Amino acid sequence: MATMNLLGLFIALIFLTSFNLVVVNANFYKSTSFNWGAQHSVISNNGNDLQLILDRTSGSGIQTKKQFLYGSIEMLIKLVRGNSAGTVTAYYLSSKGTRHDEIDFEFLGNVSGQPYIVHTNIYTQGNGSREQQFYLWFDPTADFHNYTIHRNPTHIVWFIDGLPIRVFRNYESSGIPYPNKQAMRAYSSIWNADNWATRGGLVKIDWNSAPFVANLRHFRTRACKWNGLASIVLCASNLPGNWWTSPSYSKLSYAQQGQLKWVQNNYMIYDYCKDTKRFNWNMPPECSMPQN
Repeated sequence: MATMNLLGLFIALIFLTSFNLVVVNANFYKSTSFNWGAQHSVISNNGNDLQLILDRTSGSGIQTKKQFLYGSIEMLIKLVRGNSAGTVTAYYLSSKGTRHDEIDFEFLGNVSGQPYIVHTNIYTQGNGSREQQFYLWFDPTADFHNYTIHRNPTHIVWFIDGLPIRVFRNYESSGIPYPNKQAMRAYSSIWNADNWATRGGLVKIDWNSAPFVANLRHFRTRACKWNGLASIVLCASNLPGNWWTSPSYSKLSYAQQGQLKWVQNNYMIYDYCKDTKRFNWNMPPECSMPQN
């Protein structure tokens, strides 16, 4: 009887913990801190809006105070207007250390009138080289657009305005590392990357166009907060509070698969899985696996 009571208490504790793992409608004042260039930023609208600024002296960047495992992290972003060549605005998730995990959105600046390139990548245990790049089907400097990174035990999905643009599935059972054991913070920053960002570094920053301003708004974390190693089990468990483990999130819906195909057929400009020269035909193993 005592054993049963302890079991019931343990189950109840897990349920309560699961409901305490989700944070919604984060505030830049309360939920983030500056990891560099605080003097090159402006927080306004009661902490809901943020400007990250780059000039000759510095850029700027933020990170979340809390760490997360599974769930969705989303941000509304309006990118730098005008001639932004050589600049990069980044929005990504990352853990720490030499064997870190990382999931990237990077927006590569352009000469006025040319489309932004969205550079995506994923690192697992310190290894990256999984880049996919896209043009956008809208002007990302004219208004705010939603950029979401979703991670759960079965896959990672990059979304733009609710449309999936990329999927990385969990094939850990086939020996392919998957980022499911390290806590990540969310980061955003703007910096000088004119050694590579625009046409491979051929186009440099025009400082006459400075300052360069990226606008961020309505940052939301709907994700499992990291509470130590127990989170690896708790966040992956099929509990009522863990919406990301629901079967409906284990793969893209039929409609989402069509949206993914539309984006990749029309706007993808680079896929590491098709770069046979780079890998000398010894392609990464996940390239032969279904991704949706």
